[in-house]
Amino acid sequence: MSARRIFARPARFAAVAPYAWMLLFFLVPFGVVLKISLSQTAIAQPPYTPVFDFGAGWAAIEAALSALSLDNFRLLLSDNLYVLSYLRSIVVALLSTAMLVLVGYPVAYGMAKLPPRWQAVAMMLVIVPFWTSFLIRIYAWINILQHDGLLNKTLLALHIISAPLVWLSTDGAMYLGIVYSYLPFMILPLYATLAKIDPALLEAAHDLGASRAEAFWRVTFPLSLPGVGAGVLLCFIPVVGEFVIPELLAGSDNLMIGQTLWLEFFTNKDWPVASAVAVVLLILLLAPLLIYERLQHRRPEPR
Repeated sequence: MSARRIFARPARFAAVAPYAWMLLFFLVPFGVVLKISLSQTAIAQPPYTPVFDFGAGWAAIEAALSALSLDNFRLLLSDNLYVLSYLRSIVVALLSTAMLVLVGYPVAYGMAKLPPRWQAVAMMLVIVPFWTSFLIRIYAWINILQHDGLLNKTLLALHIISAPLVWLSTDGAMYLGIVYSYLPFMILPLYATLAKIDPALLEAAHDLGASRAEAFWRVTFPLSLPGVGAGVLLCFIPVVGEFVIPELLAGSDNLMIGQTLWLEFFTNKDWPVASAVAVVLLILLLAPLLIYERLQHRRPEPR
């Protein structure tokens, strides 16, 4: 089928476009990263071997393919630096996502209960932080949490503390920055789901003798689970690979995998190992997507 015939039918083009997008912007770059991860480090440009030379003939390509190996992936399993980085990233992402659900759900629930004209105002207040650069917002937290920052000055002025406390370069500062930065990604899908719940369902639950708490846990919360799942994915996946927030707000004792990846690429100049780290990270992040997809298919169809 020619490209001209595809573009001539909008419905057919709409069906093909997502696959073309995935091929061009996901599979092709992933193939390049995967190839580099199977290569060996070299002091050259590019800093790995073998390099495919498609103009040298099929024999040269076969020789390059035979030189690929899994040594970099074996290194990841044998070196505690990488194993601990993966584990720390997953733990931080799980705890951060749990905090985001605990904070974001009440906010989204309150937004859904507002009168319609005030819901638009609340939505605007949630989106407003996106109008400021992400990096500027993180640097603002540095000024707030540093030794002579706004937080310590306020606590000292209120006589709550007698000496400045250490807030910056701690895990607490990192979690604070993550929850602050990713909270809109949790609130928006939750609000979209909660706002669609038919109030008649809650009225029916009350007519059947359910209290407010029982109606919430038996009606509202189960119906909001798709929004919870979407918010969890939107937060958990990017937090696992987060680099900026841990680098600026957390201590340097324990590195997350995003920091380890940056060090391998830009400090050690070890592209093959860094590519292997990225490939394993991608495989790990596919797991929650597959779990969510499976749960979505198991949900009963609405009648």
